[in-house]
Amino acid sequence: MADLFNKVTGDQDFFKKIAGKIPGFGGYIERQNRRAADKLLRETIADRFEELWQRISAVQADFVSQGELLVLDDLERAAVKLRAFIDKIKTASYGYSGFFDATKINEEELARVYEYDAAMLDLMDEVGRAIDNVESSIGSDGLSAAIRNLNSAAQQCIDVFNRRDDVMAQG
Repeated sequence: MADLFNKVTGDQDFFKKIAGKIPGFGGYIERQNRRAADKLLRETIADRFEELWQRISAVQADFVSQGELLVLDDLERAAVKLRAFIDKIKTASYGYSGFFDATKINEEELARVYEYDAAMLDLMDEVGRAIDNVESSIGSDGLSAAIRNLNSAAQQCIDVFNRRDDVMAQG
């Protein structure tokens, strides 16, 4: 997370660095940097999860073409959960806007938010592995369990985002 914030702050032009020394303006720049970092992070997460969602859609199309209609509903539940998660990320306010204006979030709360952000990044790998498992289980007795695992991973994504949102609301 620090690398992301440093990338955003390191890209400031000379004027912004000087203006950051003006009393009161530094806090504004810091908020703007956090907004930019948050936007970059969430766009990246949403894009990567969009790729995972497209993989699930491709598996669904394969199931339809192979006549595997019995498991299609279960797989659709996972796809819907993942789509809901992606939409939450895309539509949430960027950069804690509104939160920093009305509520001061302390460093401990901000660290907790970053922990949830890191958890969302970790969940990308978990969802990817769950999709791999579904793909490799096609035609086997383990397909239902693989789809349940994918559903569970997709639900975890929503749960982590909701807990992150709760931290922001409490701040």
